[in-house]
Amino acid sequence: MRDGDRNVSDAAKKIAFQGSLGAYSHMACIAVKPEMTPMPCRSFEDMLLTVQEGNAHLAMVPVENSIAGRVADIHHLLPKSGLYVIGEHFQPVKHQLLAPRGATIGDLVEVHSHAQGLAQCRERLRSLGLQPVIHPDTAGAAKDIAARGDKKVGAIASALAGEIYDLDVLIDSAEDAERNTTRFLIMACDPQTPKPNGKDMLTTMVFRLRSVPAALYKALGGFATNGVNITKLESYMRPGFADHAQFYVDVEGHTESLAMRHAMEELRFYCEEGEVRILGCYPANRKQIGES
Repeated sequence: MRDGDRNVSDAAKKIAFQGSLGAYSHMACIAVKPEMTPMPCRSFEDMLLTVQEGNAHLAMVPVENSIAGRVADIHHLLPKSGLYVIGEHFQPVKHQLLAPRGATIGDLVEVHSHAQGLAQCRERLRSLGLQPVIHPDTAGAAKDIAARGDKKVGAIASALAGEIYDLDVLIDSAEDAERNTTRFLIMACDPQTPKPNGKDMLTTMVFRLRSVPAALYKALGGFATNGVNITKLESYMRPGFADHAQFYVDVEGHTESLAMRHAMEELRFYCEEGEVRILGCYPANRKQIGES
C-alpha cells in the first residue's frame, strides 16, 4: 500500500472532536462510532479543518445543551465549513467534581472547566463557595489539574476524564438539573441524504432574508401552510453583515418531499439570492431525548 493510500485509509477510520481525551465529545464519538478512532482537536475550527483537509472522515459537533443553551460560536462556523450534517446524537451529560488524589471539598477554592460545564453546575458551585475558572474544555481542565496536583483546584468533567487522568471524584453528579443532555451533529465532507423511506427526517439550513417588511413571517409561512414543523429557529449576526441577521433552522421532513419543496420555494423567494443553504438532511434521532 502506498503512503497516500495509507493516509486515506487511516483518515476514514477517524472521527474528530474538540477537546482532550475524556471530553463529552469523546464519549459521543464512542457512543455513535465505536469502530472509529476519536481524534482530539484544540478548537472547533481545528476540528472542522481536520475533516476538510481529509485527515479525519467525520466530526462530532456539539450545538446545544439542554441547560446552558447554544454552544457559543458554532453557528458561525458551520455554514462556512463546507461540511454537511449526516446525523444527530443526544449525549447524556453527567458532570463530576474532580480533584487531585487525597483532596476534599473543604480543600477546594476554585474549579476549572469549559464555560458550558461551569454554567451547567452554576448553582452547585455557588452553594459550595467555589470560584469558577473557564478552561477551553472539560477534559483539558481535568488533565491540567491532575498535572498541577494542587488540592485547592478542582475540575468539572466526565467520569471518563477522571479515570484517564487518575482523579478523585468528590461529587458524582454536580449538574444543577436532571436529564442534562448535549445535542451533537455528525458532519462529513459529502452529504449522505438517504432516499425517502417513511422514517423521520430532519433538515438543517441557514438563510439570510431580503430587507422587506415582515420578511421572516412571510418566509416561514410556507412551512406552516405546507404542514412542515419547525423544531428550531435561531437568529445571530454574521460577521460583516451587521444589518442583516442570519437564521439557523431545523425542520422535520425530507428535502425531496412535496411539502418541503413548496416550503423551500417560498423561503427562497424572501431571501437574498444564494443565501439559503441546506447543511444536511438526515435521520432524526429524537427518541434519544427520552432515553437520556
